[in-house]
Amino acid sequence: MIQLTTLGLYPNVNKKNLTKLVSGLINWLESRGYSVVLPKDIADVLSISEHSIETEDFFQRIDIAVTLGGDGTLLNVARHVAPYKIPILGINLGHVGFLTEIELADLYTDLERFSKNSYTIDYRMMLETQVVRDGEVLEKFLALNDAVVTKGPFARLIRLKTYANEEYIDTYPADGLIIATPTGSTAYSLSAGGPIIHPNMNLLLLTPICPHTLRSRSIVVSENDVIKVKLLADHPEIMLTVDGQQGYKLLPGDQIIIKKSNFLTRLIRLKERSFYDVLRKKLSE
Repeated sequence: MIQLTTLGLYPNVNKKNLTKLVSGLINWLESRGYSVVLPKDIADVLSISEHSIETEDFFQRIDIAVTLGGDGTLLNVARHVAPYKIPILGINLGHVGFLTEIELADLYTDLERFSKNSYTIDYRMMLETQVVRDGEVLEKFLALNDAVVTKGPFARLIRLKTYANEEYIDTYPADGLIIATPTGSTAYSLSAGGPIIHPNMNLLLLTPICPHTLRSRSIVVSENDVIKVKLLADHPEIMLTVDGQQGYKLLPGDQIIIKKSNFLTRLIRLKERSFYDVLRKKLSE
C-alpha cells in the first residue's frame, strides 16, 4: 500500500473568504494524490470537519505544514513543527510576507511546481530562551525571529545588564532589548534601527530599543555565544515576548538566557529568487 504524503493545512481563521479558499485548495491537493488534514479547532470554525484531526495530534501526524496567512501564522507553526523536522510551505494572505513563499495570485501555478517536487528546503536558525528566577529555570521558549525584553505600559526606562558567555557587554538604559536571529533581523530589530542580515548566516543580533544613550548600537555576536540579560528595574511591568506572539511576565532580578537552538525551521522554496530580490520587493511595498 502506498503511503500518501499528508499535508497539514493551518489557516489563519481571521482572514476573509477563507472557507471557499481552503475547500478549493483541499480539492486541488486531493486530486493530486495528497492526504489533507486540519486541526480540529480550525476545521470546526471553517465547517470542514471531515478533514479534521485532534488539534493536539496535528503536528505529529503531518509530513508537510501548509500555512495560509502572513508571517505571523508561519512563525506560530514554525515553533510547533521544528522538533519534528517538518518543512513549511507558506501561502501569503497577509501584507509583507518575508517568510511565506506563495502569493495568492500565483497559488495554483506555484502548487503545480510543488506537486512535482520541484522545490528546495531553506534551513533557518532558531533561538532557545530561558527565564531564570532565583537560580531556577521557570520557562523555556523556541523562536524563529526573536526574543524581546521590554518595559511595560509605563513610560519608564529599564536597565538591562547584558553578557555574552559571562563576559560583560553593557548595561542598556532603554525601553528594551531585542535578541534576534538573522531571519528576525527584518522584523522588530529592523524597526528599532538594527541591520539587515542575510538569513543563511548563523549569528545572534542584539538591538536595544530606544536606548537612552548615544553610544548604544546593535551588536552582532557568534552563533555559539550564550546571551544573559539581567533585569535591573524596580517596577514589575517587564515582559518577555517571543516572536511577538508568546509573552511571559518578568520580575526585577530575573535573568533571560538566550542561545542558538538545536532545532531548525525548514522552509519550502519554489522560486529561484535571492534574498535581495525578496528584500527589495517587500520593503518597497
